Amino acid sequence: MRGLSRHSGGALTAGTTALAGLSALGLLMAGCSTGGTGTRDEGEAPKSDKVAHATPSPSASSPAPFTKVDPVKLLKADPKVSSRVKAQLKPCTKDEYPIDVTYGHLTGATGQDVVVNVMNCADAVGLGAYVYRASGSSYDNVFTAEETPVYAEIDRGDLVVTRQMYAAGDKPAFASSEVVTTYRWSGGASGKFAQQDQVENDYSKAVGGNETAAPVPATP
Repeated sequence: MRGLSRHSGGALTAGTTALAGLSALGLLMAGCSTGGTGTRDEGEAPKSDKVAHATPSPSASSPAPFTKVDPVKLLKADPKVSSRVKAQLKPCTKDEYPIDVTYGHLTGATGQDVVVNVMNCADAVGLGAYVYRASGSSYDNVFTAEETPVYAEIDRGDLVVTRQMYAAGDKPAFASSEVVTTYRWSGGASGKFAQQDQVENDYSKAVGGNETAAPVPATP
């Protein structure tokens, strides 16, 4: 700057103008190089006020509850139930009947199916097993088994019927064997149960106490 003051007035004016231009150019370059981000140094673009919310997935619908039936009334009104079984339809204690009831779907219908087992009060021996299929407001008997002792249940959409087999001298609690038969519904609304499989299990009488255990061999 001191060197410029020794020139004439015109030269000083020109030098001053040139210096001003260089200063402006330096400021411009400094502004562009700050942070090395150019126009991005002005700050991030304003975010939208809208916040994304995850849409909750709809919960699985609960299965429709089964409609309870009066099994005693159902059995007494059924002409397919023998008089022998109907004679056993008496309470064991107060109003407790020897009846097991299972609700499920066996016949492929939109309605429900009901499996009813009738036993005696003394030792719970199965006297009869029945399957009732819902038909509007009533129920149709679509399966009957009264070969004592017998018991029916639902297993993964199939009807499984178990019959215990007794030999002479067997106690009620210790059958010699059992036959397990699996049935599956076929034929739609007017169908029937068809046998799919059958298994027979023979049991040891020694475990049940029906026979005397073999003596322990003597040590030589």
